[in-house]
Amino acid sequence: MDPNRRRALQHLGLLALAATGGGRFARLRAADTDEELCRGKFTLAARSSWRTLPMGTLVTTLGRSFLGTPYAAHTLETPGEERLVVNLRGLDCTTFVENSLTFARCLKLDRTSYEDYRAQLQLIRYRGGIVAGYQSRLHYFADWIHDNAAKKVVRDVTAELGGEPFEKKVDFMSTHRENYRQLDHADAAAAVRADEEALSRRGMTYIPKGRVREIEPLLQEGDILGLTSSVEGLDVAHTGLAVREGGEVRLLHAPIAGKSVELSRKPLHAYMQGIDKQTGVMVARPLDPAA
Repeated sequence: MDPNRRRALQHLGLLALAATGGGRFARLRAADTDEELCRGKFTLAARSSWRTLPMGTLVTTLGRSFLGTPYAAHTLETPGEERLVVNLRGLDCTTFVENSLTFARCLKLDRTSYEDYRAQLQLIRYRGGIVAGYQSRLHYFADWIHDNAAKKVVRDVTAELGGEPFEKKVDFMSTHRENYRQLDHADAAAAVRADEEALSRRGMTYIPKGRVREIEPLLQEGDILGLTSSVEGLDVAHTGLAVREGGEVRLLHAPIAGKSVELSRKPLHAYMQGIDKQTGVMVARPLDPAA
């Protein structure tokens, strides 16, 4: 390997990944800025010709590049007015999915500047892709799937996989306003409540946990999984990516605080059986923006 390239990859924590041709993955180490981390991922992707991968495989390839990245709670809850937050040094389960999908879309579109990355992240994270206050962020994952399906970022395949109605009133945020400082403002609270009511009226579909093993053969690499919750008022409590490994479907995800991005040791259905409050799964399939 060229010595200059070796030094660059060592700086980014990517030498192990490059040496194995993508078979094993190492996380990006801390750099001075999120912009440097972003550019480092795009540099590696270009050298490894990741853009040529099928969309779903590309999403999980980018997801794997985050393996070992620390879990960070409340990553988007920053002081001041609502703005696009970039944090590639610590991820929660939703920002992990968003970033994996964002990088994949940028590569497929051959738009790989830091500004391009920010534009795609904003498109995915906000209702209609527009930042217009706290309420414009897609707080509920079922709403995230619905809005991104409308933007043709993903396709909701839950129903075609045999999904059943997920009959639940969504109101967790409005009934727990003390947990959300932004909801101290009456306008934001009213807007979030209206979004909750619209989501509840629209209805949701899920695959019950007892049927997840049955539909695992139908899942595709890179499918985005929203794990539904038994918590009152809450639609989805956890998210991740479907990965096919050794003939099994596993969950690539950012788990609980104190851990880091990882691939579940158990198949998806077995992983879910071990968590009482997970009741089922919603499935969104990433769409190739260049297709």
